[in-house]
Amino acid sequence: MKGPVLVSAIDTAHVRMRAHPDLVVQGAKGAHDQSDFLLVRVTASNGLTGYGEVSATPLWSGEDGTTADHLIQTVLAPALIGKPLAPVGATESTMDRLLAGNPFTKAGVGTALWDVYARLLDVPLAQALGGPYRTEIPIKLSLSGDDAHLTKVYESASAAGFRAFKVKVGLGVEGDVARMALARKLVGERGFLGVDANGGWSRAQARRAIRLLAPYGPAFIEQPTQPGDLEGMAELRSEGFPVIADESVFGMDDLVRVIRAKAADVISVYIGKSGGPGRAVQLGRTAAAFGLGSLLGSNGELGVGAAAQLQVACALPELTTEFPSDIIGAHYYAEDILAEPLDSDGAFIRLPDAAGLGVRLADEVLALFDRKEQR
Repeated sequence: MKGPVLVSAIDTAHVRMRAHPDLVVQGAKGAHDQSDFLLVRVTASNGLTGYGEVSATPLWSGEDGTTADHLIQTVLAPALIGKPLAPVGATESTMDRLLAGNPFTKAGVGTALWDVYARLLDVPLAQALGGPYRTEIPIKLSLSGDDAHLTKVYESASAAGFRAFKVKVGLGVEGDVARMALARKLVGERGFLGVDANGGWSRAQARRAIRLLAPYGPAFIEQPTQPGDLEGMAELRSEGFPVIADESVFGMDDLVRVIRAKAADVISVYIGKSGGPGRAVQLGRTAAAFGLGSLLGSNGELGVGAAAQLQVACALPELTTEFPSDIIGAHYYAEDILAEPLDSDGAFIRLPDAAGLGVRLADEVLALFDRKEQR
């Protein structure tokens, strides 16, 4: 009898990418002008390979590539190699028992495992995760900075086809209002425009800011207060604007607290925050069961991570399409690691018609794994 497919190897490669200079995000957590990534390759006993991505930017994810690489090679890989590939969901739980925290590191390995598994089934990852419920996702881009920079970001994003935006605020109420006023002028009276404070306001600042921003018609208020101030977020919902919880929700325990506090209308799901594609889908489905919407948020994912975001978004039964997701890897960076970019026109991003993540790494990126093996 033919035995189960096993995990036979887990390899890694480091990549650093600079953001497109016209699209650099400047928010309450600082400027995001470049990102370090750790790419993960899982090889199965039948020769199939899958890829994942660790978003290793300490300011944003709290994890770095060197630590992620060390933990994968010394903790996760020794425990997973030689074990059955499926069920991948059980492997996500195994990683939690082996390694506390570090969800972005686990997500890199988990994405690669899910990619191999879906390729083994010869279906898109969205189907392996229970979908797809849709094949295209509306997306938006962040506008940030002041005056000339914000205008430059808008002009470049508009030229790339973007029609939906959010403004980075949380940097001081007066400046936030001026930034929103300029963004509204650029986007137009009927253009889609939300605001994202990244937890940069105190509760008092948030109340004041929301009232001053109201004339500019924000479509939503994302993470208005610090992640732990769920009571403050619940109070702000009474101001009449939908509240999106981002930094407040990493895993299931966080989501339960947000639900109990009635702190949000929508949650921003990250594959990295939740620890992998399977966990991300679980979060979205649980949120929907309690009447919360969900969208795919961004930690500045590269091509592999963006492909995983897209697959998860298509696998969520109750994705909130009223608020576009942040699947922007095909546009945000000056270069791509994929042989062919994801199909995105700025307004939407579309599911590839291929197995697994549906993407292929560029030859020069694949060579990074080979060079590491030779050292």
